[in-house]
Amino acid sequence: MTSSIQEILNKYPNAGHDSLIPILQQVQEHMGYLSEESVVEVGKYLNMPTSKIFGVATFYNQFRFNAPGKFHVQVCRGTACHVLGSATVLNEIEKNLKIKAGQTTKDKMFSLEVVACIGACGLAPVISINGEFHAKVTSETIKTIFDSYRNREVVS
Repeated sequence: MTSSIQEILNKYPNAGHDSLIPILQQVQEHMGYLSEESVVEVGKYLNMPTSKIFGVATFYNQFRFNAPGKFHVQVCRGTACHVLGSATVLNEIEKNLKIKAGQTTKDKMFSLEVVACIGACGLAPVISINGEFHAKVTSETIKTIFDSYRNREVVS
């Protein structure tokens, strides 16, 4: 077991099943995602089958099972974004990055997540990359947006 997972588990002495979600949230906050190893360790600690933990974690869309990329992309699919074309934006992003929602590019540069609402309806359709919002995104602007992030990587 990694020491960081153990440190998180140590915050929950005598933990029961009711501690599962807070523990998973802290593991993900620390690691950026829930690794198979971390789920197994949490299961051992809580005396729960791994399958039950995966069942709970997959029920909630807040949990990820892949390491996020250097640039984590969130595509808003809320009502305003949906009406103004976020499905087309999502499809274009998937083509540009060659991944589907929930995946990370092979070079670990980008990860893609669909979210119910970012809370920036006046900017619809909107995407967020590491918390930086891009407003009124269209199929035509996707390439420019992602090229700017690729160029940041080359410069740094």
